[in-house]
Amino acid sequence: MDLQRTTSISSFKQETFLIEECVRKSYTQNSCEKVFCQPWQRCVKGSCRCKLPYQCPKNGTIVCTADRRAFRTYCQLKSYECQRKMSKFMHRGNCDRQETFRVVLDPENATSEGTVKVELAHSQRAFICGEEWGMQEANVACRELNFPEGADHIETIDTDNVSQPLECIKATCRGIETSLAECAISRLNQSNAKLAKVVCHTPPKECSFREFHCVNRKCIPLDKTCDGINDCGDLSDEVCCKACRSGSYHCKSDVCIPNKYLCNNERDCLTGEDESHQLCNGRLQDNEKGTEQAEESMDEERRNIKKSLPQLYCGVANRTVTRRKRILGGNTAEKDEFPWQIAIRGERERVSCGGVYIGGCWVLTAAHCVRASRTHVYKIFTGMLNSITLNEGIETFDLKRVIIHEKYNSKTYQNDIALLEMKPKDLGRCSPPNSVPVCIPWSQHMFKSGQQCKVSGWGFDEAFTRQYALKWGYIYLMENCSAIYRHRYFEGMECAGTHDGSVDSCKGDSGGPLVCFDSDNVGYLWGIVSWGENCGEKGHPGVYTKVANYFDWIGYHTGMSLITRYNL
Repeated sequence: MDLQRTTSISSFKQETFLIEECVRKSYTQNSCEKVFCQPWQRCVKGSCRCKLPYQCPKNGTIVCTADRRAFRTYCQLKSYECQRKMSKFMHRGNCDRQETFRVVLDPENATSEGTVKVELAHSQRAFICGEEWGMQEANVACRELNFPEGADHIETIDTDNVSQPLECIKATCRGIETSLAECAISRLNQSNAKLAKVVCHTPPKECSFREFHCVNRKCIPLDKTCDGINDCGDLSDEVCCKACRSGSYHCKSDVCIPNKYLCNNERDCLTGEDESHQLCNGRLQDNEKGTEQAEESMDEERRNIKKSLPQLYCGVANRTVTRRKRILGGNTAEKDEFPWQIAIRGERERVSCGGVYIGGCWVLTAAHCVRASRTHVYKIFTGMLNSITLNEGIETFDLKRVIIHEKYNSKTYQNDIALLEMKPKDLGRCSPPNSVPVCIPWSQHMFKSGQQCKVSGWGFDEAFTRQYALKWGYIYLMENCSAIYRHRYFEGMECAGTHDGSVDSCKGDSGGPLVCFDSDNVGYLWGIVSWGENCGEKGHPGVYTKVANYFDWIGYHTGMSLITRYNL
C-alpha cells in the first residue's frame, strides 16, 4: 500500500465530507463503479478502458487533429488519442484548412507557470481571459502543455504588467478535454479584463496535514474536496463524498457534480437523479438558455455521440404501478407488473423457487435452489401469476444447463447465486414474449441504505401458509447487517426489510428478485432472495445476494452485451 497515501487519509479522518473507506479504493474519473465512461471508452471490470476507433458510432462531424490528420468522427479521434496519447483535436471539418489553436505560456521562457495565451493562425497570439477561469480550464491547459496531472494553482492578473489586450479569449471547459480547442471558445472585448494565469503540476511532493492526496499524487486543500470541481484533475476529490459543499449536487453514489450539470439532458449520476422530473420541473428552460454557448464546443458533440450509443432495453414493466405507500404484508401482483419474475418447478411438480429473467436464454436464481446434476428435472415458467390457477400468457421452458457459482458455500450461503440457461424453442427463440429482462447493476454504489425496493414471490405468508398467487411488497435496504448477523454475514450479501418486520421474503421466495428503481423508474436487480432469521421478525431483515458484486461473473457466462445497459 502507498504509505504516503495512508498517512494522508488518516490526516482527514475528521473531515466531514469525505468517506475514508471509499477514498482507500482510489476511485477516479475512470472508475465506472462511480461515473459513466466517455463514449470512446467502455467499462471493463470496474475501469473505463479505451475503445478501438471502429467501435465508435459512424455518424458525426469530421474532425482534424493538430498534425492535420482527419477522423470521421470526434469519438474516433478521442478513441485513437485515448490509446496513443497523441493526435489531439484541432478543429472540425476540412484538414486542408490552415488553423491553429495551441496553448503557450507568457513569458515565452516559462515552463510550468505563466499567463496563458493561445497561438492562432498567422503567428497571432491572444490571452485567455480571467473571467470564469477555473480549475476545469486550467487542468485542460496544463494537460495540453504536457503536464498530465493538470494544474496546481490558478490566478487572475490585471493587465497592467502586459501589453494591453484589445480582446481576450474566454474558454469554458468540462474538464475532461485534452486541448483548449475542444472547449467552448468566445472572444471578449474588454480593455480592463483580467487575464488567466496557471501553475501546472510538477513532480509530486508530500501532502500536508490539511491537504487531500489525489490518486494522481497531486495535493489540494481539503476544503476543495466535494465541491463539484475537479481540482485533482482525475476527479478523485469528488467521488467519495458523504455530502457536498455549496454549489454542487450530491449523487446517490456519493459523487459531487456542479449544479450547472443538473437538468442538462445528460445523466451524470448513475441512477439519473440529476435529470429526474421532480428535480428538473421548471428548470429546463433556464438551463437551455445557459447552455447556448456550450453548443459551440466539442462537449455538445460528445453528448450527441453519447445519446447515439446503443442502450440495453431492460427493467421497464409493461404495467405502471402508481401506488407508493408501504403495503403491510404484500400485495397480489397483476398482469405485466413483474415481467421479469420467473417460477422454477422442481422434482415435486410444484413451484419450489423464484428466479429472474435477465435476457436472451438466461435466468438468475439462488444457488441453493438448484443442483447441476438435476438440470433435466427443472421447468421454467414465465408470465405466471398463480401456480394453481394457471393464467394466460404462461410459457414453459426446459433447461440446457445450470451454472452454480464456483465459490458457493451451502453451509454459509456465501455466493448464493446461479445462472440457468433455457433451451431455445422454435426458430431458436429463447426470449419469452410476455417477459422483459430486468437490468443488472454494474456498480455497488447505485443504491444505498434507505432505498425503497420491491420483493416478489410465491413464498409463505405471515401465518407460514403457502401462497399460490404471486405477491409483492415494498422493503428498504438496510445497513449494519454485520452487527445483526455477525459471523453469518459476508461480503456479497445485502439486508432488506422493514423496521417492524411487517413485509419480508419467506420460504418459497428463494431465488426471486429484489428490484430497486432509478429516477426513470427503471428496475435493477439489486438482490436475490437468499436466507433470513425466520420470516417477518422485527430486527432480523431478510438477507439477499447482492447482484452488483457478481456483474463480471454473470457477464463472463452470458456475454457482457446481454447485461450491460451503458458503457459497452
